Amino acid sequence: MNIKHTIKNYNPQLDLVLERIVDVPKEAIWTAWTTPELLKPWFCPLPWKTVTCEIDLRVGGIFRTVMQSPDGQEFDNVGCYLDIVPNQKLVWTNALKPDFRPAKQALANPDHPCEEFMMTAMISLETVAAGTKYTARVMHAHAEARIQHEQMGFEQGWGICLDQLVAMIKNHAH
Repeated sequence: MNIKHTIKNYNPQLDLVLERIVDVPKEAIWTAWTTPELLKPWFCPLPWKTVTCEIDLRVGGIFRTVMQSPDGQEFDNVGCYLDIVPNQKLVWTNALKPDFRPAKQALANPDHPCEEFMMTAMISLETVAAGTKYTARVMHAHAEARIQHEQMGFEQGWGICLDQLVAMIKNHAH
């Protein structure tokens, strides 16, 4: 069965999804997503780095990262949490700033791939026999943004980040 058909309100024209079973507990993944010092090591595909992370883990709270390219250029990403269910679901958007203040953004510039375009992202975590079913879903306002995000390497980039997250959890467990 196609995974994407099991996601409520999935729209293939607007949504991108990465779903994987990983062999680490969902509580460890949750902690890595909600603790700035644990998020920074894995949040960007290397050699990119996350040099700043600010998390106010409440609905309306800030989710901010500053990503640094290999040549030292920095990209500030500011969003707002929309829904938080500990160890199960984390939803945020860059269409709103903290406390639900509207943000005005345009499509990303392909020459600067970290420049923001509006999106809402959701991480869902579910315990399964092999560990955790990890689902990352990114919803876009229009098809052009989804296509652009896909062409920027959504699946590969988010997959690499998940691999880095799992490796970090396993390294901390030893």
